[in-house]
Amino acid sequence: MSQLKDHRQIGQELDLFSFHEEAPGAIFWHHKGYIIYKILVDFLRNKLSEDGYQEIFTPVMVKSDLFKKSGHWDFYHENMFNLETENETYSLKPMNCPEACLIYKTKTRSYQDLPIRLADFGVLHRNELSGVLGGAFRVRQFSIDDAHHFVRPDQIQEEIHQLILLVLSFYKSFGFSAEFFLSTKPVKAMGDPKLWEEAEKALKTALTKAKVKYDVKEKDGAFYGPKIDIQIKDSQDRDW
Repeated sequence: MSQLKDHRQIGQELDLFSFHEEAPGAIFWHHKGYIIYKILVDFLRNKLSEDGYQEIFTPVMVKSDLFKKSGHWDFYHENMFNLETENETYSLKPMNCPEACLIYKTKTRSYQDLPIRLADFGVLHRNELSGVLGGAFRVRQFSIDDAHHFVRPDQIQEEIHQLILLVLSFYKSFGFSAEFFLSTKPVKAMGDPKLWEEAEKALKTALTKAKVKYDVKEKDGAFYGPKIDIQIKDSQDRDW
């Protein structure tokens, strides 16, 4: 039986992408590969536009004080790339959340404006240890189809329901079937315990109403809130 080729070998043989020691954990997109990449992004952009998302683009580097204000710094600064310039500490952003909030707060919003859905395909950086880097699966520089939803409490259920439908539709287009997991409050968490209970209850209700089968990942939520994890299997039956 022939040995399965590593996706990095295939990417280079097909002239799609390559990896180089000069930038560990970052992909060098070749012309053919970048064409495919842009087609996939455009496919998703069209879906998001149809669902009322407004696309934004935020800076790659911001003052670290922003992440201290948001609470990310205490839990995540060891995984961030930080640099000093003019007696200020800056960070390459590892997530888009605080930047989206800055855009939201640029003007007074009415409850009638909600929901507001801000989509961001910006470049992110995370200081992953070299030993855990793995091709295109575990990297230091990447973009995600990120979005931040600003909603009223009475809109939460419908908003999550529409997100679940979007996920199912998107993965179905590529022949993937998604598995859902509810990840609950971790040991290290910020925020009011009562809000955590309410948030977990809201996610449970949304999953039940969407009639999707799901399992629970105890204490596997993000430090700032519970989450619905979505996993798919690759061609080698590995979960991602």
